[in-house]
Amino acid sequence: MIGQTLRLKVAALTDIAPSLRHVRLVAADGGKLPPAAAGAHIQLVLAGPGRSFRNAYSLVSRPGARDAWDIIVRRVPASRGGSAYIREALQAGDTLEASWPGNLFAPVRTARRHLMIAGGIGITPFLSYLADFAMSGGEHALHVCCREEEKDVFAPWLAGRSGVAFHWDADGHRLDIPALLAAQPAGTHLYVCGPAGFIDHVVTTAKALGWAQDHIHLEYFGAPAHDTSGDQGFEVRIASTGKVYPIAPDVSVVEALRKEGIDILTSCEQGVCGTCLTRVLEGEVDHRDMYLTDEEKAANEQFMPCCSRARSKLLVLDL
Repeated sequence: MIGQTLRLKVAALTDIAPSLRHVRLVAADGGKLPPAAAGAHIQLVLAGPGRSFRNAYSLVSRPGARDAWDIIVRRVPASRGGSAYIREALQAGDTLEASWPGNLFAPVRTARRHLMIAGGIGITPFLSYLADFAMSGGEHALHVCCREEEKDVFAPWLAGRSGVAFHWDADGHRLDIPALLAAQPAGTHLYVCGPAGFIDHVVTTAKALGWAQDHIHLEYFGAPAHDTSGDQGFEVRIASTGKVYPIAPDVSVVEALRKEGIDILTSCEQGVCGTCLTRVLEGEVDHRDMYLTDEEKAANEQFMPCCSRARSKLLVLDL
């Protein structure tokens, strides 16, 4: 351990599909890992061209496992650098800095039934859910919408698991989301994970059918991509000290301030969890998160420094 971080060693790397890599991680000092519950994730510090990135990955290992953690990473064509590094540079035996496990997507223990809907790689947090339900006996069902060629990729994690169905874009295999949601008994909680458009479709359908907001739980795999070609540099002033720091066009506010010894608490670093929410005292924000509502963004009183930027030359932050 280093302060609030862990040192992990890559024990094994396995390509389970052309764009998917399974990574097994163990404690670099040979000791026990902290326990992690169903739905937990860790952040890995990964090297990129000229900089490092902190990417969050769901743990697909058995909840409570302390000998090793497993993650599955998809190689993103427009990668910031993290997934490309894991796919092209990471080697067995390498050591990585990681966060302690966090959990923003745990199953609700009081739910009568758990309905999970995954889009592609959005299956990963549900692999730990299934292991948890196998031990607890929680009533559940998992529906996975994916490419037909990827329907068997996750078989090693699904062996002996019940209540799992795969769907893909072919006659007789597509998921009828409205029918599925309408058929659920009272007391069911809905969990959705995957790309933003997929999640929005499922959630919009659920709300139209009368699902209560507190029975719907989401985990995005990153905010929608933004065109960064026109990004400009700007400055941030810290209200408590008056000090001003430049923010380069290709660096986030969180990253820039971290290098100056100003550490803002983060979790996903992709604008979806709200952990780094920061009050804005002056300046105009260019919001790029998926956490704040449209009304909150229009108020221009707070922003997500992990992904959002400035339209003005200066932002004054309540730090």
